[in-house]
Amino acid sequence: MRKRWTKKCIIFGVALVLSGCATRRDVQILDRDTQRLHSQLSAQQKERDSLQKDLETLQKETQTLQKEIRTLQKETNDWRVNVTGESKKAQADLQLRVENLQTEVRTLKTGIEEYKELFRKPSKEIDSMKENIVLRTKALEDKDKILDEKDKSLEERMKGIEERLKGLEGRIGQLAAKQSEIEISLRTKETSTPTEGKGVPGVSTRTGDLYRDAYETYQRGDYEGARRKFEAFLKQYPNTELSDNAQFWIGETYYARKDYEKAILEYEKAIAKYPEGDKISAALLKQALAFLELGDKTNGRNLLRRVIDRYPQSEQAEVAKKRLETIK
Repeated sequence: MRKRWTKKCIIFGVALVLSGCATRRDVQILDRDTQRLHSQLSAQQKERDSLQKDLETLQKETQTLQKEIRTLQKETNDWRVNVTGESKKAQADLQLRVENLQTEVRTLKTGIEEYKELFRKPSKEIDSMKENIVLRTKALEDKDKILDEKDKSLEERMKGIEERLKGLEGRIGQLAAKQSEIEISLRTKETSTPTEGKGVPGVSTRTGDLYRDAYETYQRGDYEGARRKFEAFLKQYPNTELSDNAQFWIGETYYARKDYEKAILEYEKAIAKYPEGDKISAALLKQALAFLELGDKTNGRNLLRRVIDRYPQSEQAEVAKKRLETIK
């Protein structure tokens, strides 16, 4: 429509010019209209080109969508094929499981039949089996009783051995005390008897009296008082023949009060200060017993073995052997 109208305007303008009736103003108006028409035509052409491009783009997108649709259709077909294969496999697995269950059911039925057959056996056979079980149970109970009695007997024997050991320990203490008394008596006599105008070397009467007083205090059970007297004796007479005895009895005062750690230290002084004294074996034995009282079986066992190795003929060695047998 616009093209036709434009052509009409141009023809009309040309006609006016040719007819000579048009004025200059009319010509100017006609030029403006012509330019405006050209502008409109250019705009329409651009719009048409843009629409053409949009159309081409839509066609390309349509082709792309068609390709995607074909791809999806192919994937759908493949999926259907896979699903069909998996369904067949699942059906086969299910069939196999059903067959396995049927086999298990048949096995259970067979077992049930066997149990039924067992219950159909005569009651005498079952009673015989019960009696056999009862007899075996009774035999086991008798064996348990015998074992319990043996355990009790062993415990009683162990208690007896421990009591004997304690008695031996007490006896050793008594023997040591008697030995000390005899030594004091002999040394006192020796010091009081001159030989060729000279005193016999040994222990003086005063030394023996001090020692005897400390020992008698110990015998009365006054361990604190005895310890003070033995310590005073050692301070005044550190290197006499009775000094090692005094040091040993200081350890005994602690042992009697169950202060085993201090007793061990005092026995060690008797061993270290008087290595030639006659109380070494007794001090080692009492150290071992003190360690055992503290629960230290390792040191206790080692010291008992040392007594046996170094003084095999002594009474302390006999006590050590028996004590070793009781350590578990």
